[in-house]
Amino acid sequence: MQQHVHIQPAEAFVPPRFTVYQHRQIDKIEALHQLPEHMRFEMKVVASVFPFRVNNFVIEELIDWDKVPNDPVFQLTFPQRGMLDDESYEKMAALQRTNPSAEQVMTLAQEIRLKLNPHPAGQMEKNVPELDGERVEGIQHKYKETVLFFPSQGQYCHSYCTFCFRWAQFVGKATRFNNNDTELLHGYLREHTEVTDLLMTGGDPMVMRTVKLRGYLEKLKEPEFDHIRTIRIGTKSLTFWPYRYLTDPDAQDLLALFKELVDAGKHVSIMAHINHKQELRSPATREAIALIRKTGAQIRTQAPLLNNINTDPDMWAEMWKEQTQLGMIPYYMFIERDTGAKRYFELPLYKTWETFREAYKQISGVSRTVRGPSMSAGPGKVEVSGVSEIAGEKVFVLRFIQARNPDWVQRPFFAKYDETATWLDDLKPAFGEQKFFWEDEYNAM
Repeated sequence: MQQHVHIQPAEAFVPPRFTVYQHRQIDKIEALHQLPEHMRFEMKVVASVFPFRVNNFVIEELIDWDKVPNDPVFQLTFPQRGMLDDESYEKMAALQRTNPSAEQVMTLAQEIRLKLNPHPAGQMEKNVPELDGERVEGIQHKYKETVLFFPSQGQYCHSYCTFCFRWAQFVGKATRFNNNDTELLHGYLREHTEVTDLLMTGGDPMVMRTVKLRGYLEKLKEPEFDHIRTIRIGTKSLTFWPYRYLTDPDAQDLLALFKELVDAGKHVSIMAHINHKQELRSPATREAIALIRKTGAQIRTQAPLLNNINTDPDMWAEMWKEQTQLGMIPYYMFIERDTGAKRYFELPLYKTWETFREAYKQISGVSRTVRGPSMSAGPGKVEVSGVSEIAGEKVFVLRFIQARNPDWVQRPFFAKYDETATWLDDLKPAFGEQKFFWEDEYNAM
């Protein structure tokens, strides 16, 4: 029998009507009319290739339009010229000037997208498991303890982030990875008792109606799923549409679902993607955080370090402090993945470590739950632990926080220092070694 748990907001919030703009409606965003015509054209060109979606809450509450184009949330949500290489940009710009058909734009966009590594880190080749001898679409099982599930109803977001490493989910069926088969999910979890953590991901599962989310999660309260101890939900909704927890028609049922799962002995963790402290300024977001915490669920925060958005270590330190004060747990600083518009957002690895270190120095122990800077690469999550000089050689000190083979975890390894390196694949082993210790085993997987 379904419980009914009522967790009321502390104050009455009157939400704006949810209004979303995609690339075909970009001219209807009044705030953009203050920008020069050439910038608006550039945005249209880039939005022809990368997914674009923004809502009125982000536009009206989070962006400081007096600071555009340098405002961090503007950079986070609106397409920027530098996201495309010059050749790709010029091809699409030339086409756009000819009043092309939608089919012509789509054909060129797909040609450009295929060059941008749409599914990095072996997601399609190494992560997708089998059940009864058949490949299980919509599930990824990279680490022994953790299964990722991509519910079909959650493969879009309230707004899209320009840097998103899952951009391929939003540009058409050919590159989308998802599943809506609840029995398939439950059957896989039932068979794999080594799995302790389920991560609902996307897109954003919080765009789903609660009744759909219940269909996936409610059954996990049953004894046959006692091995599933943690349910994680990756979401941007806390800052991009906090009314999901306050005033949406099924907000109360959503909070009730969290509480029911917690009361059934599950650890429920909302994995909140928060890229800049500016996203925390809305009273609605702060109230949503408080309501989630009242259910017994925890909120962990994570974000990549992004050029043009959040390179200031002082901002990171302040953001982590504020998140801790609000009852959230700083969790990860990631390194921008090697996909999509990485050329605009990536930073050299040495810079990511310097930024993390400078921010980490400013926070107390209660916020030092945060880990990083970390690359979610093919073999696992690789942390840049530092830069050092050993036996006269300057090196990156690296370690696995998580790995395809658990035996690799916490084993330090060393790479030649390279100021141009931005990703694991750019690094070479130090001290004359021909390979990193894990390479042969990883390549054989």
